Amino acid sequence: MDTVLGARLQTQQRSSQNGWETSLWSSGLGMKLEAVTPFLGKYRPFVGRCCQTCTPKSWESLFHKSIMDLGFCDVILVKEKNTRFRGWLVRRLCYFLWSLEQHIPPCWDVPQKVMESTRVQKVISGSAPAGAGEGQVPGLVKKEVQRILGHLQSLPHPFLLRLFSWVVLRFLNCLFLNVQLHQGHLKMVRKAAQAGSPLVLLCTHKSRLDGILLPFVLLSQGLGVLRVAWDPHTCSPILRALLRKLGGLFLPPEANLSLDSSEGVLARSVVHVAVEQLLVSGQPLLIFLEEPPGAQGARLSALGQAWLGLVVQAVQGGAVPDAMLVPVAITYDLVPDAPCDTYHVAPPLGLWTGALAILRSLRGWRGRRVCVRVHLAQPFSLQEYTNNARSCWGSRQTLEQLLQPIVLGHSTVIPDTEKEQEWTPVTGPLLALKEEDQLLVRRLGRHVLNASVASSAVMSTAIMASLLLFKHQKGVFLSQLLGEFSWLTEETLLRGFDVGFSGQLRCLVQHALSLLRAQVTVLRVHHGDLLVVAQPGPGLAHLARLSAELLPAFLSEAVGACAVRALLAGRVPPEGPWELQGVELLGQNELYRQVLLLLHLLPQDLLLLQPCQSSYCYCQEVLDRLIQCGLLVAEETPGSRLACDTGRQRLSAKLLWKPSGDFTDSESDDFEEAGGRYFRLSQQSRCPDFFLFLCRLLSPLLKAFAQAAAFLPRGQLPDTESGCAEQLLQFLQATAQEDGFFECADPSLAIRAVWTFRDLGVLQQMPSPAGPMLHLSPTFASQQNQKKLEQFIRQFICG
Repeated sequence: MDTVLGARLQTQQRSSQNGWETSLWSSGLGMKLEAVTPFLGKYRPFVGRCCQTCTPKSWESLFHKSIMDLGFCDVILVKEKNTRFRGWLVRRLCYFLWSLEQHIPPCWDVPQKVMESTRVQKVISGSAPAGAGEGQVPGLVKKEVQRILGHLQSLPHPFLLRLFSWVVLRFLNCLFLNVQLHQGHLKMVRKAAQAGSPLVLLCTHKSRLDGILLPFVLLSQGLGVLRVAWDPHTCSPILRALLRKLGGLFLPPEANLSLDSSEGVLARSVVHVAVEQLLVSGQPLLIFLEEPPGAQGARLSALGQAWLGLVVQAVQGGAVPDAMLVPVAITYDLVPDAPCDTYHVAPPLGLWTGALAILRSLRGWRGRRVCVRVHLAQPFSLQEYTNNARSCWGSRQTLEQLLQPIVLGHSTVIPDTEKEQEWTPVTGPLLALKEEDQLLVRRLGRHVLNASVASSAVMSTAIMASLLLFKHQKGVFLSQLLGEFSWLTEETLLRGFDVGFSGQLRCLVQHALSLLRAQVTVLRVHHGDLLVVAQPGPGLAHLARLSAELLPAFLSEAVGACAVRALLAGRVPPEGPWELQGVELLGQNELYRQVLLLLHLLPQDLLLLQPCQSSYCYCQEVLDRLIQCGLLVAEETPGSRLACDTGRQRLSAKLLWKPSGDFTDSESDDFEEAGGRYFRLSQQSRCPDFFLFLCRLLSPLLKAFAQAAAFLPRGQLPDTESGCAEQLLQFLQATAQEDGFFECADPSLAIRAVWTFRDLGVLQQMPSPAGPMLHLSPTFASQQNQKKLEQFIRQFICG
């Protein structure tokens, strides 16, 4: 096998681009390939239900079992039947005629209503505290209000909207194979819109095309003109002017000024009233909860939280009785505009640079168009969430308080509280809210992002990348890869996650491999089979980013597998046989402890745990998942209660106080006698490979953390956060050249490691004339404590 792997790059260089697919499928495997049963619609899980704990009324009112049977529609498939006309000429002009028939609802005169609002009038007259009109002529302040409104928005132009829909329809048909939308999800959103409350769509952010694709989808489905809250730093002034005519919104820069700034008070007042009028008019609003693609920073967007805070403030102020929040996600086989250089932030997109980027996309993606899925999750009431969510808040501690004593060996007891970790900076509009409302907005954003990720479909490229990177690193024969692809797809569906593809297995594998041709080598071997190998080098980091889309489906099992690995680290050597590891007894309390330690170590941006769920409940969920997937089996010990004994047991007093515990859907709650329960690793033949696969799902992040600990004595500190992350990235790249772990050499992993070490107390932030600087803390200045930190992280790594 190693000889074949050594010659694969020479073989690839001799192969032409056109002959790649021919060599892939011309061999003929000599077997009959049938459609994979779980890909059919009746076997798909219906995803996207809202939280039953926080919004029970919305969970019941906007859902009916009949919508689960509705299929998918391709929103970019427009034919003669989609217009009112028929004939030969109509078939040639159906795109144009369809765009002319789109209903553009009339828009209100927002500037006049904003100017007449009580809040703005108070600021103009100078009667508001710290008002911007103090000592100024009211006419000049009115001009300033009009200028701020002009920067914020403008009335959508019907002609431009129809022209936009025609151009986008043609562009999407050239770029994508299809854009699928579940009709059941669409029916739920329509039902919520008919209730009279405004729709606020809260979306993930995978591509710059998201802000163009979603307005087109809603307009084509008769849900009106979507007002998109754009990031002004990603667009040039000319492009911002065009996007405003299409319904775009841009937060004025004055809104981020300090609370005592008169310009900031005026700008925030104008934006607040404008959002109120937007919600009163019933126009749907789109807010991106994630940072733009290519941004190196926190996953949750500060700008998105600012817009969400304005919506919460409008509902609490009584401008509208309620608002319906709709978690949204868009998934691609491959992101079309993914930056080639992931180490630097993409520059602002201009009108002409955007047109050139479109032409490059059409030329570069010719022959390998991707599939897209748009997910509209179940809407829920903001008012209902606000009333119920505050009861789930408990005490929290920092990562340094929770984990540092255990890392250094000063304590073995984990504090009975949750972790407080917030990486997203708070901007001006959010700072204007009360502290309790700021906490509400941050947790609401995390809750909705969790729902969006949970409803996202897993694409074929994510499954293929995970198999090649974590299960078959040295290569796999195509005949075996077909079965592995089917197996991993079924495992994903069984965990309640949908997949973004359907069709015959052979065609799906061919489609995925053709999209990954830059990172994959296919070699012809004897017996007519083909060998598929992931190319070593920086391309592994790209496969790792694709495989991260599969992690949410297996996150609980991956955390549990790494916790089991840590528990066995001191007993059995990692390279020891599986039978030897299966002899060891694993206590439930020991498993809980290791899971909690790993949960505290992993960033919240990765875990995305619901704020209404406690860590202790998640530990029980992890244990249940390990038992359900067959990795752990209960072991009866002498004198302990039998696992099959369903007699009445008494809850431990430790968990009675927990406000966020939900004990209704688990048969193995934390009872007083739970400490006597023990488990063993299953000895089934499939378990060793599956256990290693689960551990490797978290290996890129954990290995990056471990190498960051090894980097501490070599780093040139003090340095800024960005400078420290750049140093660490260079160290990860240099280490990858030696050991081949290129999946760790990613800038997002480097910045996560720096921030985690800062929260853990390894790095301390000190003020300086050049800005905040990171210093190595005195506690971790010694090599002994640095070694303890590295050993603590490496205990969770397997393979």
